[in-house]
Amino acid sequence: MKASSAYISGIIVLEPRVFVDERGFFFESYNKNTLAALGIDVSFVQDNHSLSRRGTLRGIHYQVKNPQAKLVRVISGEVLDVVVDLRRSSPTFGRWFSLTLSASNKLQIYIPPGFGHGFLTLSQMAEVLYKASDFYAPEYERCIRWDDPDLAINWPFDGERIISEKDATGSFFREADLPAQDA
Repeated sequence: MKASSAYISGIIVLEPRVFVDERGFFFESYNKNTLAALGIDVSFVQDNHSLSRRGTLRGIHYQVKNPQAKLVRVISGEVLDVVVDLRRSSPTFGRWFSLTLSASNKLQIYIPPGFGHGFLTLSQMAEVLYKASDFYAPEYERCIRWDDPDLAINWPFDGERIISEKDATGSFFREADLPAQDA
């Protein structure tokens, strides 16, 4: 597996070694030892799987307590995956990073605790799988608006966006209830 760092410290883009032949392909999507050798020594406790229609925008989600590291990949379709640095002491606090994840490019993104996460479905349908390092705790979940003017995230899709009520009414970054300390 090949790893490359993003301009935001802690974010790692992973490219698996894919073996292709006349039968199809094979690759390891997760190997604890391989990831530990790349600096990702995390115990994941929960797997999540979502299916979204074209134009669905989920996020920007995070937990103020029990923050989650995530390992995200797409097994069908294509999404623009976005992470926002919520670590107050970070030089990139309030900055975002995006990456297209798709079934065809097989890229994954590791997101450490202390980040908000969301994605926009670019294909007709997309299935996203991700591992989380802590359990979902709805009482600690928060949401920053996807269209926050201070973050100014470049969402490339011009068509109709499908957004949940929770995401449409999220907090603006300036007023967001952020984790009290860096994760």
